[in-house]
Amino acid sequence: MDSRDLGATAADDIWEQAAAVLRDRLEDGAWNTYFHGVRSFGFDGDRLTLGVPSTLVAERMRTAYVPLVSEVLAEVVGHKVDVDLVVDTAERDDELIRPPEPVRVPATDPGATDADRGIWASGKLIPRYTFDQFVIGANNRFAHAAALTVAEAPGRSYNPLFIYGVAGLGKTHLLHAVGHHVKTVYPTKRLRYVSTETFMNEFIDAIRSKTMPVFKRRYRDLDMLLMDDIQFLERTQELQEEFFHTFNQLHGDGGQIVISSDRAPKSMDTLEDRLRSRFEWGLSTDIQPPEFETRLAILRKKAEAEHFDAIRDDVLAFIATNITDNVRELEGALIRVAAFAKLNRASALSAEVAHQVLADLLPPEKPRVITPELILDETARMFGWTIEDLCGKSRRRPLVTARQIGMYVFRELTDYSYPRIAEQFGGRDHTTVMYAVDKIKKQMPERTAIFTQVNDLITRIKLGTSG
Repeated sequence: MDSRDLGATAADDIWEQAAAVLRDRLEDGAWNTYFHGVRSFGFDGDRLTLGVPSTLVAERMRTAYVPLVSEVLAEVVGHKVDVDLVVDTAERDDELIRPPEPVRVPATDPGATDADRGIWASGKLIPRYTFDQFVIGANNRFAHAAALTVAEAPGRSYNPLFIYGVAGLGKTHLLHAVGHHVKTVYPTKRLRYVSTETFMNEFIDAIRSKTMPVFKRRYRDLDMLLMDDIQFLERTQELQEEFFHTFNQLHGDGGQIVISSDRAPKSMDTLEDRLRSRFEWGLSTDIQPPEFETRLAILRKKAEAEHFDAIRDDVLAFIATNITDNVRELEGALIRVAAFAKLNRASALSAEVAHQVLADLLPPEKPRVITPELILDETARMFGWTIEDLCGKSRRRPLVTARQIGMYVFRELTDYSYPRIAEQFGGRDHTTVMYAVDKIKKQMPERTAIFTQVNDLITRIKLGTSG
């Protein structure tokens, strides 16, 4: 018997209307992952109960989408409507209730098809994130040495290797460098780089599509797993349970695990003890903010790689002196100065000019607290749109440009990952943000309008200079 209450008919009608609006406002990836198959369970006039396939989906929807759902329901019903989420047990795959069973395919299975092999394919490794391009300093020397050791002899020591530190210091670079090295030295090894956000989304999709065996093979039959931002495992028990079994089988079969996080295992308070203890089986090493010499070396290497010939050493020293905590922001400052030089056809640039270009990056007396809401609000106000426009699905060219600049500024001013930025812009796919950031970065030295808009927006956000 269906467990829905007597308000199901009214609830079905209301949810059908609301779902149509949400389907139009959300990116396909967000809709298919979180909303496809959601059922209405009851409506009492002020509260709509929705059934979702798992506790993981429920927790993610509460965090990222319930406010939007409530807003749309208010439009449909005409007054404020609260949303309750319950796990729809009728829709659960019975396989998920049982303890996970090992599913193995021999590494050299002669009958494996190309499609079979494809499930182990690595997430795209960023070409420039190699060991050769990693600048070594006192702040990261040990982490670099440990990563290189693991890359040269996977599974023999430091397993797992756990690299931690605040955002923007090079953790992701090291994970990609390990992947590049292993692919070169051990081309037959099956490795996969993945962010925890992607792991979670694939897990949710496997629950919905009842393809858990494929999901398990994808991660448990690897020779090496490179997993970024593991701190996001703390969000849900169900995800921790799945990763616990993945870790056990991969580690037990001699597979190498490399993990990054924004904090040490012992500081992950809401992580299960059994997972925390496994993270401490191998080696944990941190990366600290770079000292001046390393910051200057990073800038020199970046300037050389990008052929920023107009940037003199005193300008690099000025940037290294004033941008102290974050490699990402350090390189972003260099890109802005180089873009200014190219736009103005300057053969050389002084430190005084660099000071003017980077004025918004220099700490004000009373720094503004930068929040996602502030960035979205200032972006909308500067370009003459609404936040709903920025987060919506319209592809009008001026709006797309404003949206892409907003995404670029998010990346420069926050430590948000691409998936987290995508959530702020209506639940888009994270690859949309990656494309936007790369596009704006390339356009800044070529188009004066883009350069000016980026700098004006950052100034408005950091200094509160909007009119």
